[in-house]
Amino acid sequence: MAEPPTPDAETGITITRVFHAPRERVWQEWTEPERFADWYGGAAAEIPLSTVSMDVREGGRWRATMYFGPERREIRWKGEYREVVEPERLVFTVSDQPGEDDWELVTVMLTDLGDGRTEMRFQQRGHLPPEVYERAGEGWGTFFDRLAERLADA
Repeated sequence: MAEPPTPDAETGITITRVFHAPRERVWQEWTEPERFADWYGGAAAEIPLSTVSMDVREGGRWRATMYFGPERREIRWKGEYREVVEPERLVFTVSDQPGEDDWELVTVMLTDLGDGRTEMRFQQRGHLPPEVYERAGEGWGTFFDRLAERLADA
């Protein structure tokens, strides 16, 4: 079940999805390199596992290199974990810019709904223009579609 992304012109986007998988399994998708590399970027992207590094602890860093679309455009993602409360809350920065000051803050909250279902509330906040948040919301939606496929196959 997917709820369309909600753009907020001043602060970012919020996306809520319900996955048919236990909360711990959804948490693993966000925090284990092998799993993350398979869904992040959606079906149109490739993230070689060798480019993924995740030190999932407060102050730890993460990185991943994505090759996107038929032209295989290279995007170097990076960030830092700000809050890690396993298996319910993950807060981290994300950027594809070379500078250290140009990042967005992502919050992932996982709620156990019972019956093997998990609600994920995703927020991205920062300083991007509204049209960029609109595109980012669409992009994250395709990422989460791939995540839902992975979780359905589990």
